Amino acid sequence: MIYITRKEHFNAAHKLFNPGWSEEQNEAVFGKCANKNWHGHNYELFVTVKGEINPDTGFVVNLKELSTLIRRDVTDVLDHKNLNLDVAGMPVMPSTENVAIFIWDILQKKIKDMGATLHCIKLYETDSNYVEYFGE
Repeated sequence: MIYITRKEHFNAAHKLFNPGWSEEQNEAVFGKCANKNWHGHNYELFVTVKGEINPDTGFVVNLKELSTLIRRDVTDVLDHKNLNLDVAGMPVMPSTENVAIFIWDILQKKIKDMGATLHCIKLYETDSNYVEYFGE
């Protein structure tokens, strides 16, 4: 079994806000992320797949095809969007954790159809904060 990772990026805005809470409680829990005028991130996305090496190509998966898939089905959907308002199917609370799961759900079957297995979604929200999701 071998693992290979493709890195992509996108820029998006969001707001973390629980509508069942007061503004004060949202501010206390989410801080600047509850800004009523939204805020943005330059997300870095790492998609790791695993599988056996194809003896004819030497690849687990063709990285050009993987990049095309990620761009078409993920980054083109999320890039320069408001995650709270513009993205169909996005959870109501578009935390980095929920965005990573959203991406996993989009890619898992499509990567399997390419002959590999999705191993991990790593999504950097900032240089200091990132999420890893393994589908569990």
